[in-house]
Amino acid sequence: MVDDQISSTLGSRWTLSLLTRSRSISSAATRGVVSSEQLGVTEPRVHSDIPIANADERKVSILWGPQHWSRFHHIWLRDHCRCPDCFHPITKQRLLNTFEIPADIKPIHVQGSTDGLEVIWPGTSTESHSSVYPWTWLQANTYDPTLQTTPNRKILWGSKIEKSPPSVTYTEVMDDKGLHKWLTNVETFGFCFVSGVPATPEATEELCERIGFIRETQYGKFWEFTADLSKGDTAYTTMALGAHTDNTYFTDPCGLQLFHLLSHTEGSGGATLLVDGFYVAALMKELHPKFHDLLSRVPIPAHAAGEPSALYTPSPPAMYPPLRYHPNTKELVQVRWNNDDRSVMSHLPPDEVEEWYQAIKIWNELLTKPDSEYWIQLTPGTVLTIDNHRVLHGRSAFDGKRRVCGAYIGIDEYHSKLVVLKEKFDGADDNGQNKAGRPEDSRSIWNSNL
Repeated sequence: MVDDQISSTLGSRWTLSLLTRSRSISSAATRGVVSSEQLGVTEPRVHSDIPIANADERKVSILWGPQHWSRFHHIWLRDHCRCPDCFHPITKQRLLNTFEIPADIKPIHVQGSTDGLEVIWPGTSTESHSSVYPWTWLQANTYDPTLQTTPNRKILWGSKIEKSPPSVTYTEVMDDKGLHKWLTNVETFGFCFVSGVPATPEATEELCERIGFIRETQYGKFWEFTADLSKGDTAYTTMALGAHTDNTYFTDPCGLQLFHLLSHTEGSGGATLLVDGFYVAALMKELHPKFHDLLSRVPIPAHAAGEPSALYTPSPPAMYPPLRYHPNTKELVQVRWNNDDRSVMSHLPPDEVEEWYQAIKIWNELLTKPDSEYWIQLTPGTVLTIDNHRVLHGRSAFDGKRRVCGAYIGIDEYHSKLVVLKEKFDGADDNGQNKAGRPEDSRSIWNSNL
């Protein structure tokens, strides 16, 4: 009922605005309004497409169009002021003392302008405080009502990806534009090949560091291995490995994994297997929703215990299900699955034990369907990059001498590099704020990641 009243009231204001081509201005306090001239703010030009702003005792309501509005609490708006006094323009850190904002704060004056929502707040006894919030930023951060976000444009794939797998060249990725293409491919498909890489550990390590810091684990920093069991893991054998993600025994599994087959002599086999975990999860959700729910709800404990000097388990031990969804957007954000590293399932409710085993059996059947599997024989000079939060990998058994090198990159390092490259080449995440007047390498205070 309240929403209908707001919609009706704001809708009337919208209609009136279109007729008069004027902006609605409201005051939520009885004190005198501070003029724009006193604040050094230029009066906005009148445009019919400027949203209408109206303040009541607790919130500012913004009418974007008929039946389309957002509401922002006064204390929320005051807390998010990004003038130089409230938000450091260089460090991008909050300067305002949030805890000194009065709980009942109300603006003296609000109005819409071409720059955004202009709000004048009560300040000291002699001064007021002016804030401007860009329209695009407000729309991107609306919470009342909740914003309907557009899902990430990831391309799900099955075995037919073999016809045109994502790839870039080594020469390309030595330049930032090529690096952007490489990581964008990983974001879109969950993996990408880099061809033409010198078949040496040194060149491969340099390639890994183009993305970010290499993550050191019990296997070392930049690792190189053969089937000699020098580490207590089946990867250091000639055995076949089923589709899995790495580091299920870590609280925060690595984000990217890079492999480079340096040589394979005196034998055969060792084909690489890739499976899109997001594709298989989508299949399971569609075909077996009940069992999909179990895999997105029931956590699985895991361990790495092959090294006498180390025993890794996540913290807390049983907190992470195989399928993790974002609590707000409901998007799948991580697949976490390695049946070989699974620990004791002693926390299952008795009435779910049999259903859980049925669920993982169906999951495994979908993972191992020919339509889900992409097999490829890696060769020296081609580096494979995998999003370990999405794509499962494995290999066939082999014989002979097989030498592989590679590294882990943290998920945050990968995301950081990709966001910076998007800023550079896509002009993304600045919420439409013009870069004019800002140094070339500066970041907008209205960046959507801040």
